[in-house]
Amino acid sequence: MLVTREIFEAAESERLAPYAMSSRQSRGRRYPEEEAPYRSIFARDRDRIIHTTAFRRLEYKTQVFVNSEGDHYRTRLTHTLEVAQIGRSIARALGANEDLVEAIALAHDLGHTPFGHAGEQVLHELMAGHGGFDHNRQGLRIVDELERRYPHFPGLNLTWEVREGIIKHETDYDRCIADGFEPELKGTIEAQVVNVADEIAYNSHDLDDGLRAGILSPAALKGIDLWDEATDDVGFRADGPLTDQARYGIVRYLIRREVEDVIQETDLRLTAGKIDSVDKVRRSGHNLVQFSAEMREKNRHLKACLLNNFYLDYRLVRRTMKAQYVLRRLFESYCKEPKQLPTDVQDAIETRGLHRAVCDYIAGMTDRYAAQEYNKLFDVAEWM
Repeated sequence: MLVTREIFEAAESERLAPYAMSSRQSRGRRYPEEEAPYRSIFARDRDRIIHTTAFRRLEYKTQVFVNSEGDHYRTRLTHTLEVAQIGRSIARALGANEDLVEAIALAHDLGHTPFGHAGEQVLHELMAGHGGFDHNRQGLRIVDELERRYPHFPGLNLTWEVREGIIKHETDYDRCIADGFEPELKGTIEAQVVNVADEIAYNSHDLDDGLRAGILSPAALKGIDLWDEATDDVGFRADGPLTDQARYGIVRYLIRREVEDVIQETDLRLTAGKIDSVDKVRRSGHNLVQFSAEMREKNRHLKACLLNNFYLDYRLVRRTMKAQYVLRRLFESYCKEPKQLPTDVQDAIETRGLHRAVCDYIAGMTDRYAAQEYNKLFDVAEWM
């Protein structure tokens, strides 16, 4: 028997929790088009995101370590895949829409610059007076305008719910400005799942990458509750060597504990609030998908340790300063003489303005491409 979209959507409506966003409830797309016969509306969005140029570029964009520093550190792409996996696990347990969670997760970092948050900070400074720069807003611009893959409309023509999930993405490091997407209301339960999945992913994999790099030491983590619990679980002794197997086990423990905590705490909040519709999720006044108070405090201690012993390590600070110097020089040079830009970027200046066109071009670069462009412009040994 063929499972058509109509059959799938009927089964989906029966299977999902009442507070979940079903495909049939979607507000649809900006530009009308016939839907796929065998895919849900959100599954189609997911597929469109995967096939974009912006998604492929995530492979060579920094998470913490520049891509050239090693083959085994996370990139924006592998981070994105981890967020999608964690998000689907949480969504399944809560009866939320997994396809919508996956689509938002796969798109949530499309707007990131080369060189991670260092790149975003310098572009925001350079764009002061020209609309600023925010990677959530940039991600929305990518799926709404900058990806040109279809003859009858700009962007990807994604559903309202996926676009809302992109613009309302928020963590400790990301604060959303959701103009045009009912900013007074919270996102869907699925958008909220991605927010927490992102936090779980970067907490665990930054710990993993820091230990692998030798910048973060087990001694610095001793006394942090989550670390002590995880090392007890895998049988790691502080005076012994940290093997790869032990490190993997510690990361697995952290992800499992945090995922289970989110599922249990969110279920309690949904029940206590008598949340039985999408509308009640939106009007709740606060995010319902959350850690327990105890886990939130444990995470706060872990993040503080990562900040002081990893993110602020002199080697990472040097990389940050170098990355910002490179992007600042590129931006200033392009703005001073736009004829250095590729012709399609020059053409975009007429509609977007000089600074926004340059910003879009730089934000879309991979780490590697930004470094190559810098060498072409400023290294006298590189003439082409």
